[in-house]
Amino acid sequence: FAIYLTSTTPTDGYFGAIGTFDVYGFPKLRNGELSAASVWVQNSQKAVFNSTNSIQAGWDVNPDLYGDSKTHFFVYWTADSSNSTGCSNLDCIGFVPVNGAPITPGDALEPADGKTKITSKIFKKEDDGDWWLYFGYNVNNLRPVGFWPKTIFTDMADQATSIAWGGLTHSNKGKPSPPMGNGQWPGQYSASVQNIQYVNKKGQGLSPSGWRDSLVALAPFITCYRASSVVDDMFHYGGQGGCTIFLMSTTFGKFEITGL
Repeated sequence: FAIYLTSTTPTDGYFGAIGTFDVYGFPKLRNGELSAASVWVQNSQKAVFNSTNSIQAGWDVNPDLYGDSKTHFFVYWTADSSNSTGCSNLDCIGFVPVNGAPITPGDALEPADGKTKITSKIFKKEDDGDWWLYFGYNVNNLRPVGFWPKTIFTDMADQATSIAWGGLTHSNKGKPSPPMGNGQWPGQYSASVQNIQYVNKKGQGLSPSGWRDSLVALAPFITCYRASSVVDDMFHYGGQGGCTIFLMSTTFGKFEITGL
């Protein structure tokens, strides 16, 4: 993975996050391989491992999940680090889609000329307290897709403690990891995450100008994947892959890579 995450938590917590992602296709991915990009909203207040509440939304290429190597829009949730709760898309009770949504979790994305952009906004609505997902092809044209009821969460019923954006990959144990982003190193022609914002209690997106110091990059395998600096509310990320990983922790302080 190559992500940016918040290293500190405001007194009243976080209430959501926004991100616009370049979308790419990897038609040659095989079973056991995954390449994705998403925004995370999490709560890991407890000191007990495997208790993370997490929501994700973004795009993925996941032959194991879909039975193909197309690029799909996905959502994910868990209330216990994916131990016994949560799932992708609509594979279990949890995420509630709404009528007239611009997209349904699990739908295939067809990038024009191999590339498009999508924006995901996850936020806790002030009126009902549920965690809502809005989607669009730019940050100024977002429409509701559905929501995660606050009742399915434990720690995150009221607020989140961390948010993050970026890419991640997976491969079978001992097998080389697939490309991330568009397979290029971070730079002008690589994948990007734009409009990175956190959401306040009123549901408003705010740029990182006042909390940039709390953002830290996490890219532990720099021979395969990297992330650039954050400039003008965006960063680039990606890499060609090829890492062979046998065992590693997916918990970093109060942030945990879960799902998918």
